[in-house]
Amino acid sequence: MNRLIFLARKLDPGGAERQLVTLALALHGRGHDVRVVLFYDGGVFDAELARAGVPVHCVGKRGRWDAPGFLLRLVALLRRLRPTAIYSFLDLPNLLAALLRPLVGRPRLVWSIRAAGMEMRQYDWLSRLLPRLEGWLCRAADVTVANSHAGAAWAVARGFPPARVTVIENGIDTQRFSPDAEGRARVRDEWRVEARQRLIGLVARLDVMKDHRNFLRACGLLAARRDDLRFVCVGGGNPAYRAELEAFAAQQGIAARLIWAGTRQDMAAVYSALDLACSASAFGEGFANVVGEAMACGVPCVVTDVGDSARIVGALGEVARPRDADALAAAMARMLARLEGGEDLVRQVRCRVIDHFSVARMVARTEQAVLGKA
Repeated sequence: MNRLIFLARKLDPGGAERQLVTLALALHGRGHDVRVVLFYDGGVFDAELARAGVPVHCVGKRGRWDAPGFLLRLVALLRRLRPTAIYSFLDLPNLLAALLRPLVGRPRLVWSIRAAGMEMRQYDWLSRLLPRLEGWLCRAADVTVANSHAGAAWAVARGFPPARVTVIENGIDTQRFSPDAEGRARVRDEWRVEARQRLIGLVARLDVMKDHRNFLRACGLLAARRDDLRFVCVGGGNPAYRAELEAFAAQQGIAARLIWAGTRQDMAAVYSALDLACSASAFGEGFANVVGEAMACGVPCVVTDVGDSARIVGALGEVARPRDADALAAAMARMLARLEGGEDLVRQVRCRVIDHFSVARMVARTEQAVLGKA
């Protein structure tokens, strides 16, 4: 039997990590021999895989500079597992899979590209170096899976062979992510959001690419026109950056109407608590997982035109230019008007995810591209 190894850093909350787990569980359920190899343990999704019977192996990396010992342990583990294929997730796992391939039996090598149009000048030197190294080593991969059309185009622009790049869009687990009336009531009560109030949320880690400032500016513009709006930012990140954003929100005059929810595990309830979900990213998005998840929970979305976000929402969403708070505020106002005009968006947005972005579709295409199964 073919053995597929998923290789990743750590299973912390994130769109790529959620997709890895969803895919591993689905392939395991279809009878494939699936293992997950992680640099670090302690991720929030580790136990979910273990409960389902998917073996999780941790190499035990001790930090950025634990290179020689970590590499020796990783090579030894991969030799012992004897994979038929390695499916690596994100930049450093991609590079290591390519470099170590000759030492571990030359398995089929599948890279994943989860972003598009990254502006690497916003990040540290190591983060800037990794995409360049990917471009130099990309021909080592038998196939590169991009989760968005924008990501595929970005890969080709960096020198990836077009014939080896394929698009497999994310699959959204619509059983896990579904409208939750009880959860909506519970979360809104926790956040002290009144029934008459409209709650607009941004679900994203605190990262410059997510452009929280643009979202907060747009919220300030809307708040000046309506007193029935509340806002929430869901996601963790650097405490110093959060403090900067909190100060910026106060400058926009919305501090008293804004909730900083941090990282949450009850995401179906959190999405269901929203009346409108927003993705305000300035760059870097491939397939915005949170958009698909929110829609699966019956929540309409307003997105910036970054990556494949406009494609995901289709005519059921509103789209604004990135880095333009006036345009984002206008798009959110249009969506609120559609909701208040009686448009049946709750049912329609969920149906769009079921029809176009199912787990079954993602798994079938992965079996073909990664495992060579027709």
